Amino acid sequence: MSIGRETSGWSRRGLLGAGIGALTGCSDAKSILVHEHILVDFAGADVVSRSRYSRDEVVVAAKPRLDAIVKLGCKRLLECTPDYLGRDPVLLDRLSQACGLEIWTNTGLYAANRYRHLPAYAKTETAEQLARRWVSEWRTGIEGAKPRFIKIGVNDAPLGEWDQKLVRAAAIASLETGLTIASHTGRGAAREQIEILNRLRFPLGKFVWVHAQNERDHKVHAEVARAGAWVEFDGIGPKSLDWHKECVGFMAREGLLGRVLLSQDSGWWHVGEAGGGDYRGYDSIYRDFLPLIPQEQWKMLLWDNPRRAFGA
Repeated sequence: MSIGRETSGWSRRGLLGAGIGALTGCSDAKSILVHEHILVDFAGADVVSRSRYSRDEVVVAAKPRLDAIVKLGCKRLLECTPDYLGRDPVLLDRLSQACGLEIWTNTGLYAANRYRHLPAYAKTETAEQLARRWVSEWRTGIEGAKPRFIKIGVNDAPLGEWDQKLVRAAAIASLETGLTIASHTGRGAAREQIEILNRLRFPLGKFVWVHAQNERDHKVHAEVARAGAWVEFDGIGPKSLDWHKECVGFMAREGLLGRVLLSQDSGWWHVGEAGGGDYRGYDSIYRDFLPLIPQEQWKMLLWDNPRRAFGA
């Protein structure tokens, strides 16, 4: 896809104005952040509970950080915290209404971190049974919110039995609901997931390889993108700018920028830590990273591709 250098709302002059501090001068530069967090609880599936935090305190901390990116043109944020790790659609709805920002929640489960966040039933049920749970959440909603994507997490390769089961369950649920799968992927596990999905004849355009920046071999990035899946370089922050720029540049040279997603994996209220711990903002991608890559790539990476990957 070709984006003209004077695309409305996305010109360097319009976005940056007189300098980085003038980003708010571009009110029509719409963007989507596909992988962020507002609250996470790493206590484990047997411990996680709404009683461990105050929604009011989280709103006070999160709202100014979300307001900041709304002013920069962010229209939608995909909140990637899965069930048993702190998913809270009621909290997300409060913040969505307060900030004027679409905040999407998810269905699915997280096997990464050595299965610490998997509930007991996920270890005994079949992939088909797990998929039925996720389809039910999509049909009936989660505390009034309809999940808009499937979030799973798998460990490093080789994948264990439970990891493989989550991938199969996500594919089954996606085929019925049309929801895109976003998979937190451990080191070396991208190819294995693609192999599982191919055996199921799953359309790879509905699969997102999350944390692809952790793979240091660009050949694997290209391989997965050419297979038809989405390659997500998230974790963008001040210490990673050069590497992320290299990743984007490589994919652009290979003609694969149309399969790339960007985000920060930023935030969040750390449940169990005083004052929510180190809650990072969501604006580094705008202030620090966009000025490092060609202007004609901005709209594709932060608006067009997210809508193609997850829906408008």
